[in-house]
Amino acid sequence: MTYAEWLADVPDNIKRDRLWEFPAYQKALLLYDLAWEDCEKMLREVRGRGNADQLNRSVGSISANIEEGYGRGFGKEYNYFLRVALGSARESRGWYYRSRRFFPSAVLQHRYSLLDEIIALLVSKIHGNKAPE
Repeated sequence: MTYAEWLADVPDNIKRDRLWEFPAYQKALLLYDLAWEDCEKMLREVRGRGNADQLNRSVGSISANIEEGYGRGFGKEYNYFLRVALGSARESRGWYYRSRRFFPSAVLQHRYSLLDEIIALLVSKIHGNKAPE
C-alpha cells in the first residue's frame, strides 16, 4: 500500500479534524494500518503471536494517546499524553526489532524510519509546548 492509496482511504471526517494537521498523528495512523498487516504475518507462527499482540498494542497507543491529548486541550495534560505516545513509539520500535526475523530488511527499515519521524515530531512538539521557566 502506498501513502497515496492509504490517504485516499482515510475518511474525510478524520481529515477535517484539527488533529489531522499534526503530521505525527497522520504518520501514527498510517503506521497502525501497516502494523496491522505486519501482525497478520506474525500470527501465522506460534513464536510471533505474543510479539504481534505487543506490537499491535504499542503502535495503536501512539495515535490513541495523541487523540486523547488533543481531546483534553492543551497544557500539562496534553504534554503528558504526548509523552505517553512518545514512549509507545519507542516501544513499537523495540517490538519491530524483536520481531525482525519475520520481515524483509526493506520493510523493517521503512517501519524504523517511520517511527523515527514520529518520535522526532513528538519530541519537537513536547519541547515546543513547555511552559516558560
